[in-house]
Amino acid sequence: MSRNVVVEEINFTPVSDREIEIVERKGIGHPDSVADGIAESISRELSRYYMKHYGRILHHNTDQAEIVGGQAKPSFGGGQVLEPVYILLSGRATTHVDGERIPYRTIAKKAATEFLKKHYRNLDIEEDVIIHTMIGQGSVDLKGLYDTQKYLANDTSFGVGYAPMSDLEKVVYNTEKYLNGDLKTRFPEIGEDIKVMGYRNGDKMDITIAAAFVGRHTPDADHYMSVKEELHSVLTDYAAKFTDKEVRYFINTGDIPNEKIYYLTVTGLSMENGDDGSVGRGNRVNGLITPYRPMSMEAAAGKNPVTHVGKLYNLLAFKIAEDVVKEAGGDVAETHVRIVSQIGKPIDEPQVASVQIIPAKGANVSKYFKEFESIADEWLSNINKVTEMILNDEIDVF
Repeated sequence: MSRNVVVEEINFTPVSDREIEIVERKGIGHPDSVADGIAESISRELSRYYMKHYGRILHHNTDQAEIVGGQAKPSFGGGQVLEPVYILLSGRATTHVDGERIPYRTIAKKAATEFLKKHYRNLDIEEDVIIHTMIGQGSVDLKGLYDTQKYLANDTSFGVGYAPMSDLEKVVYNTEKYLNGDLKTRFPEIGEDIKVMGYRNGDKMDITIAAAFVGRHTPDADHYMSVKEELHSVLTDYAAKFTDKEVRYFINTGDIPNEKIYYLTVTGLSMENGDDGSVGRGNRVNGLITPYRPMSMEAAAGKNPVTHVGKLYNLLAFKIAEDVVKEAGGDVAETHVRIVSQIGKPIDEPQVASVQIIPAKGANVSKYFKEFESIADEWLSNINKVTEMILNDEIDVF
């Protein structure tokens, strides 16, 4: 089969060569990431249930989760949640098959609860959270017209990806992962709600971090300030793994010690005290928000992983871009991939898969065009691999 893959060279200055660059990452505890994570967890659990009982993934989109912030009274050494966080689970799912009811609400609530337990160690699920399931009902006859096994696009949409990551993108992405990973044992004071904003001017990077501190692990203001100072040193050393540029960290710049204002929480999450969140308002599928890059506004989390091109094509575009860069080695400075569908058409036959190449200085990339076309064609012909990666938790979407 000949798919409509178009490879072209473009005259464009790579992001890494531009004077200014801005990159953002909302960490796993940001309210928007909480919404994304819950929505995606529900989709994956529903998909596994459908596969186990019916042999295929049935129609669903659980991408409408909303986080409504609660109220809390944090303090050094402790604090109290006064009003719980309200979490609304919405969207659509196949709830009846051949007259048999599926326990979709039980599946959804369990998935949301397990996600919260796994990622937010200071959150009391029983006391600090209310989960309300309003996922819409839908029934299907397995012999009916709608069939995810037909692999027809359920929307006219597009996906966007690029490669490689710039130094700034690497620093921003990995800084949040480090703070919410290996550093937790050393710094239990740091909560999960962490936002990282990176700004590069030439060869200098400024990384601004908003990190929620946990009151019960932070006995007083002096301890709070000493942890901030130590983090500066630790993170500066860590950034050197990803760039040789100068990196400066700024942590919780909203603090006003003279007025006793600090970023202190009870649970390590700003959603405890009025911060709301919605699916799709945070990171793109590569885990970053990149205004200097081509991006899609599609909310991928929670959408079905079989026919929803807004989800699949965004993930696929990044995979193609990464493989293109690997194929050409240092001859490619930057690759942009855009894939667009038509509703009702086979998902492996997009209207176009556009692969744009920015060559490295002095490189001849035209000699790779056939290989690049083959890479895109191969991924499209095996697009079901992306679905498998999603269900096996081998790929993130936010």
